[in-house]
Amino acid sequence: MSTAPIILFVYNRPDHTLRTLEALEKNDLASSSELFIYSDAPKNEKSKPAVDQVREIINSDWKFKKIHLIFRDTNCGLAANVIDGVSKIVKQYGRIIVLEDDLTTSPFALSYFNDALDRYQDEERVMQISGYGYPLKDLENLPETFFFRVANSWGWATWDRAWKHFNADIHQLTDDFTIEQIHQFSIEGKENFWKQVQEFKAGKINSWAIRWYASVFKKNGLVLYPRNSLTQNIGNDGSGTHTAAENTYRVVLADKKITEFPLEIKEHTQAYESIKYFYAHRKGSLLQRGIRFAKKKINELKK
Repeated sequence: MSTAPIILFVYNRPDHTLRTLEALEKNDLASSSELFIYSDAPKNEKSKPAVDQVREIINSDWKFKKIHLIFRDTNCGLAANVIDGVSKIVKQYGRIIVLEDDLTTSPFALSYFNDALDRYQDEERVMQISGYGYPLKDLENLPETFFFRVANSWGWATWDRAWKHFNADIHQLTDDFTIEQIHQFSIEGKENFWKQVQEFKAGKINSWAIRWYASVFKKNGLVLYPRNSLTQNIGNDGSGTHTAAENTYRVVLADKKITEFPLEIKEHTQAYESIKYFYAHRKGSLLQRGIRFAKKKINELKK
C-alpha cells in the first residue's frame, strides 16, 4: 500500500522542531511520504518570537514527497490541535502517523509504522502502533514487537477505523469503570493513568492522550510496541507542555529495520510484567526523586 501521511504538531520550540525534522528526513520513506505540519498560534506576545522561528523552520525545503503547512490563527492548545488535526487527516487518508515537535526518530521508524499499518489494517482489536519502546531491563528476552494495552503518545500511528472510537468526553468514557477496570487501566496501580483521569475531570489537565488510552481500553484494544524504540522524546528537558526534566524514559533508538510482528492478537504476558515493573520502579530512590523535583522547579522558574 502507499505510505501513510505523517502529521506533525509544532508550537514554540524551534530547536526541538529542527531536530525532529532533521531526524524524520533521514528516514528511508521520507521522500515518498506526505507531511502535514500543524503550527499552533502563540497564546501571548511572549510566545510569538519562538512561534515565528518555528514557522520559519517548517517553511524550509525539507525532503518529503509533499508538505502541507497549516498555520493556526488562534491558539488551540495541544489537545484541541491534535484531536482536530488527526481527525481530519485520518478520515481523508484512512491511516496516519502522528508526531509532536519533541520527538526524534530512528531512520527505520517510517518503515516500521507503514509495515505495521499494512499488517494489522483489518485487525479490529489492534488500535494503535506505538513508535516508542520502554527502556526495560530484560529487553533481550522480549520479541521484536509485541502487544500491550496502553496507548502511547510519543510517536504513533492508527487507522480511521480505530480513531472513530476516540471519545473526547471523559465522563462517558470512565464514569462507569468498575474497581477492577480501574485496577487494570492503571496497570494494577503501578502507573498514574487513573489519577490523570481524575485530574482531567477536575480541570487540572487537558490531555488528549489519556482520553485516547481510555477509548482504546474501553474497546479492549491493543497497541503494538517495538522492543527497541523507534522514537526518542527530547522534550523531557522541562520544555514540554506536560513534561518535567528527567532521563527516566531515555532510550537507545533502533539501528535496524523491524521485521518480526506477532501473529497472535493478544497482550504479551512477559512484556506486560516487564512494563509493570518499570512503572513501579521508574521513579527511583527518594534522593533521585528529590533531584528531579528540584530540576522541575528550577525549569518552572526559568519559564
